[in-house]
Parts: sequence; structure tokens; C-alpha cells
Amino acid sequence: MSEVAIGCLEVCANSYQSALAAQNGGAKRVELCDNLAEGGTTPSYAQIALAKKNLSIEVWPIIRPRGGDFLYSEIELELMKEDIKICRSLNCEGIVTGILKSDGTIDKERCAELIELAKPMEVAFHRAFDMSNDMDQALQDLIALNIKRVLTSGGASSAILGAEKLAQLVKKANGRITIMPGAGINENNIKNLINQTGATQFHASAKEFVPSKMEFRNTETKMGSIEDEYRYELTAEIKVKALVDCINNAINN
Repeated sequence: MSEVAIGCLEVCANSYQSALAAQNGGAKRVELCDNLAEGGTTPSYAQIALAKKNLSIEVWPIIRPRGGDFLYSEIELELMKEDIKICRSLNCEGIVTGILKSDGTIDKERCAELIELAKPMEVAFHRAFDMSNDMDQALQDLIALNIKRVLTSGGASSAILGAEKLAQLVKKANGRITIMPGAGINENNIKNLINQTGATQFHASAKEFVPSKMEFRNTETKMGSIEDEYRYELTAEIKVKALVDCINNAINN
């Protein structure tokens, strides 16, 4: 499978509904996930199945069994393998995953297992890359593993703050792997990021908060750790379109 064209926006979609908004806004690919607040975890079977059934753009589910670090137990590895089989059975174009060792290096052996299991799907590496102990060495490891693409903020809290490192990674990659900046990207900063990094593919959630339509509200208890449970996140089509327009204008002009 060939990579999508230069000037690509990948949207981190937290649901099938968000994935539809991403497609309608002009995104060329979605990374489908759950739990954005924890950096994304594996979405449900139904979310993946409906996205694949009804979207014409590429669907790449994240394979991440929980939030937190990227050092996984044998049980968690088995979960990841089963989720990969599901994605393969649903004809997903690829998966997004990543595993580290306790010393912060890429777990090449385990990653190779997942890559082999995923075939003929392609594999991208998520921001576990940013948590590695040496991004330059990690990049070489991912190239050797034939990883298609790596999502990274350059090891910083946002892609803008990591722009200098991102530019270095783009040069080091030299076309052997796609460096895709992500984290905190919006229509107000993406032009500068394109100019600073030389990257051609970008990752953003383009989300907004949707207020609950509940009339009765129990403010004395909570179902989880979210501060305001009477709103939820969805990808906003208008934000996706704004990002796509910015990318196209910056790269094609």
C-alpha cells in the first residue's frame, strides 16, 4: 500500500461519529481511538466496524490496551494481538501501536511480533516514541522494523515546543519513514510548524466540547475523574476543514 499524498491531515478520532466528522472535513486518514484524555486506547469492535463500513478514508485503530506507560505484561500483549486480529478481519488499512522496554528503548522483538501479525496491514508507531530514552536511536530502530510512520511531538509537551527536534527527525528520516508531528496542533500554529519542520503529514484531534442535553443534573456525584461530566468531546468538522485548508495553502503555495 502506498502512503497517502503529501499534505495529509490525520485526525485522532475518539469515536465513529468523530471519524465521520473528520472525513467530512477533508481528513485523509483517521487514527481511531478511545479515551483521548489518556492519550488514546483501543476502540471497541463496533467503533472500528462501523468506521470501516461507512468511511472511504483510511482507518487506523490504535492498539493500546490501557493508558499510562508503554511497558506491557504478557496478558496485555495477548490483548494487543487479539485486537490486531480484529482489525485485520475488518480490513483496516493499518494499526497504530508501540512498545518500550523498561530502559526506555524500543522493544524491537515484541514490536516485530505485532508487525508480523498485522500483515498485510501496515503499522505506525505512536507517541511511545516521545517517551523513549534516545529518539535518534529509536528512529533507526523503527526504520529497521519497516514502520510506516511515527507520530511525535519531538519529545516535548507539544509539537510547537518540539519543532526544532521534529525538523532534525525529518532530516534524519530522509524519506525512509514518515515523521508526523502531533500534539497541540491547530489552525493557528500549523503554518509555522510546516515552515519550521519540513513535515508534510500532521496529526490533530480537531475536537470541541459538546454540551450535554440532560435537563436533570446530579452535581453531587461523578462517574469518573473528568471535571465536567455534562459535556463530551467530538471532532469538529469545521476545525478539520480549517486545518486541511491551512496545510494545502502552506504546502502547495
